[in-house]
This record gives sequence, structure tokens and C-alpha cells, in this order.
Amino acid sequence: METLTPAETVKRAELRKMKAVATSFLLGAVVIYVFARWQESVGAPAWVGFVRAAAEAGMVGALADWFAVTALFRRPLGLPIPHTAIIPTRKKELGTSLGDFVGANFLSTEVVRDKLSRVGIAGRLGQWLAAPGHAERVTEELATAVRGAVTVLRDEDVQAVLEQAVVRKLVDRPWGPPLGRLLGQTFADGAHHKLVDLLFDRAYDYVLTNEHTLKSLVSDRAPSWSPKFVEGMVADKVYNELLAFAWAVKTEPEHPVRLAVDKFLAEFAHDLQHDPDTMAKAEAVKQQVVEHPDVQNLVGSAWGTAKKMILAAAEDPSSEFRVRVRDGLRTLGRKLGAEPELRAKVDGWLEGAAVYLVTNYQAEIVTLITDTVDRWDGEQTARKVELQVGRDLQFIRINGTVVGALAGLGIHTVSQLLF
Repeated sequence: METLTPAETVKRAELRKMKAVATSFLLGAVVIYVFARWQESVGAPAWVGFVRAAAEAGMVGALADWFAVTALFRRPLGLPIPHTAIIPTRKKELGTSLGDFVGANFLSTEVVRDKLSRVGIAGRLGQWLAAPGHAERVTEELATAVRGAVTVLRDEDVQAVLEQAVVRKLVDRPWGPPLGRLLGQTFADGAHHKLVDLLFDRAYDYVLTNEHTLKSLVSDRAPSWSPKFVEGMVADKVYNELLAFAWAVKTEPEHPVRLAVDKFLAEFAHDLQHDPDTMAKAEAVKQQVVEHPDVQNLVGSAWGTAKKMILAAAEDPSSEFRVRVRDGLRTLGRKLGAEPELRAKVDGWLEGAAVYLVTNYQAEIVTLITDTVDRWDGEQTARKVELQVGRDLQFIRINGTVVGALAGLGIHTVSQLLF
């Protein structure tokens, strides 16, 4: 048994009521016709003929329109009359015609552009977002969508995508040339000088605070036969020279050591881009980094960490994520209401997107209609269509009865006047 929605149940009750009304008009015409014929047979006055002619024509009109309405959905009286049960038997053609009609009259670029230009979606959207509570509502819905999307995604699938999109990209692309270009630009701009300063500052501090250790290195390597006071003098001399050297490198921007470091770094950046041996070593280092267990664990745990952060931000109404989204929506609503240029730009984007969809996917949308109708059962289709429009079609039967009666009365009157 076919299951009807509550709305269809109401429509079916209304359809049955209108069918009963239309049928009562036919039965009324039949009763009047039979009574008038009986009166004529017993010598009734001439005016009864006018009533009989009106009733007779009303019956003909009612039957003709009943046949026409019924023939749309089924075969009248079950008889195999040609060109009846039009909807069940020509369902596919009707679906194709409906799809073509929708495509030509509702999915054309001209119609879409005209409709969107008259609607003014950007202005309405701005007014809606600016109204109290609406930005919060949108933010809540977005947070729910984010939570749902993150929850549905399987961790192993996301990790596989991350490995494919991130790790594989790093492996497939050589590191040497892009790293060399980056370093070359950095060295050319002098941005590395702060790091070099830090290294030489630390070197000087080490020499300054490790006097005993450095002197011991000199004393321990002196010949066993040398006098102790000589070892001390040599150690002091070496340490003082080393301390003076570290101080000079630290304080003199044009010190030869600094210049040598700059030259070395520039040559290294150049070799990363052009020297095959250096580029090969960079690739070997890259492979070691990517294959290192800690890196693999980092990639594997990245999604888990990101997932927790996303869910926490989506759950908490006071999170930075939701606050920024809510404030951004409010600002957008105010700007759309106050700036005509922005409204025009947004309307242009929406219009362009809609035209693109219509231009590129009109056939798919039309096919959705035709395929859906084609999959319907013929009799079920007829019942669905009849539920939607059958009530209004019953007025055709009523009008047929009334108009037929008036036409019959008119014809009978003219015939009496002329003959």
C-alpha cells in the first residue's frame, strides 16, 4: 500500500470531496433531464423543452470533461481507448519535456542573472547578519558542521592524506635549489648577521669563563721535560691571544673571520643551487630527516593534536575561533549594509557562481528531473500528479456541466426562433 505524507493525505481528502461535487453536478443534470422528458411525454408546456435541452447538453458536457480529466491519469472505465492514461503511458516523454521546459525557462543564464539582480542577495544577507542573534546562530551552525566533519573523518585516512600531501611532497621535491635560493637571499640582505653575532658572542663568553680549562689544554700537551713555570707562561700567552682574538671577532664587523664566514655562507648557498655534490648531500640529509622515527611520529600525531584543538575550539562558545568567526560575520553584515560597492561585488560573485553552475551543469540538473520521473512507476506517477492538480481539474467537470447546459439552452432557443 502506498504511503502518503500528511500533506498528501489532506490533498486526497480534498480531491475526493471535489470529485463528489463534480459528480453531483452530472447526477443533477441526469435527474433534471429524466424529469423533463417525462413531463414532455405527458404534455408539459413548451418551456419544459428548454429545461430538457439544457440538462441534456449539461450531461454531454459533464461526461466529455469527465472523460478528458480521467484520461489524463487512467483509462476511463478500464477501456483500452487510444490516447488515454496519458501520464502513465507517456511518463518518460513527459519527464523529458518537463526537464527541457525547466532548463529553457528556469536554468537559462538570462533568467538567473535577472532574478539575482532583482533579489539583491548581498543586501538581504547583510541585514540578516546585522540583526541580533543571527551571527551567533550562523557561528553555532558552522561549529556544529566542523564538529561533525572532524568526527566523521577517520584518523588513519587523514594521516594517510597528510603523509601523501606533505611528506611525499617533501620527498619528491629537491631541497637544495629552493633552500639555496632562500639562504642566498637571506645572506644578501644581511639578515644572518644577528645569528653570526650571537655565535661569536657565545664564543667570546666561553673563552672568558673557561680560562682554567683552556690553559689546562695547553699545559697538558706540553713536553714532560719542560719546566712548570714555562708551561704556565705559554698557557697564559695562548689564552690571552685567544681571548683577544675572540674579542676582536666579536667587536669588529669587518674582521677577516666574519668576512670569511660571509663568503663561506654565500658559496654554500650557491653550491646548494648549482653544485651536484652539494645538492646530493642535501638530498641525503633530507632523506634522513624524513625517515627519522621522530619525524614519522610527529606526522602521525599531528592530526590527533589538530583534531583535539579543532573540537575544543568548536565546542567552547568563548573560544578564539568562535569569537573571531562571530565578530567577522557581524562586521560583514554591517559592511554589506553600509557599503554599496561591497554589495555590488558580492552580488557579482554570486551571480558569476550561479551562471557558472547553470552554464556547466544545466544538463546534469535537467537529467536529475528526467531520470527521477523515469524511475517512477507509471500508476504511482499518475496518482502523485492527480493528488497535486486533481482537485483543480474537477472544476473543469463542473464548468463543463454548467457551460454545456448554457450552450444547450442557447442552441435550443435559437432553433426554436428560427424554425
